[in-house]
Amino acid sequence: MRNIKYTDSAQFQCLEHLREAFMDLYLVHCGIEHCHPSQYLGPSVRDEYIIHFVLEGKGTYTVGGITYFLSSNQMFLINPGEEIRYGSDTDEPWTYAWIGFNGIRASSTLRNCGFSKQSYVLPFKKEDILLEHISNILGSTQLSLSNDLKRNACLLMLFSYLVENYNNLSQQKSNGKDHYDYGSNVYVEQAIDYIKWNHNRGINVTDIADYIGISRTYLNHVFQKELGVSSQKFLMDFRLHKAASLLISSDLPVTEVSAEVGYDDSLAFSKAFKKKFGLSPKNYRSHKETMDRFTVKQPSTNEFLDISNP
Repeated sequence: MRNIKYTDSAQFQCLEHLREAFMDLYLVHCGIEHCHPSQYLGPSVRDEYIIHFVLEGKGTYTVGGITYFLSSNQMFLINPGEEIRYGSDTDEPWTYAWIGFNGIRASSTLRNCGFSKQSYVLPFKKEDILLEHISNILGSTQLSLSNDLKRNACLLMLFSYLVENYNNLSQQKSNGKDHYDYGSNVYVEQAIDYIKWNHNRGINVTDIADYIGISRTYLNHVFQKELGVSSQKFLMDFRLHKAASLLISSDLPVTEVSAEVGYDDSLAFSKAFKKKFGLSPKNYRSHKETMDRFTVKQPSTNEFLDISNP
């Protein structure tokens, strides 16, 4: 068995190689790190569960082909056996704390915290309580039964807090009393980032709202407030503008363009495209090629399609 390892520096604090003294739920490692800009880990596969808590700054987490854009007061889950990659933002590198754990009750405990195959990212509150538990773990570095008990007690208290956090959020939503900590522009920015990276996966408004951690109703409210359009219309317009750009810049068949922007049904895509632009995808491409031959000064793609403001 490897000896317990404790690292303490200005940027990185970590306690690892802990003994598996508890079978139900036990700590494997724990730490806090102030990351450098564009500091990435992975692609990699882990043997244990890990929850990262973003304390400040921004970063990305990629799992299952989906990239999540995270900021402070969001947490993300790494499952054993899944290939993942995550890294800090270039301009606002994140600081995060984490816990690595395992045990026969790990998966059921995570479900009660709100995590699932559809919910790798969740919000969290009361950062001071969370950091108190993690600091107590990091302060228990000596190999002794009392420290084993103390570390596991802190882990259980931390999970108790996460379960309570999830129950409170669920109760607020069921009572129609959603409470949100950020301005509407922040939620819109998060939603647009998610759409940019996942519009080709057939996502819908519910997927966007679940990713951010707000209700569909509130998501629509913030889009109407910030952009003057519904979230559904923004998503549809974004896809159609991307499709128009592909029709102009590539020779892809219409069926492939349809799939590239998240439409499973190419007929439904053609109908929506014609309603938006007044021409079928095929005629749109032909019309643009004709305009190119007879126009001396061409507008940029953004000007022609107004992609910057769908």
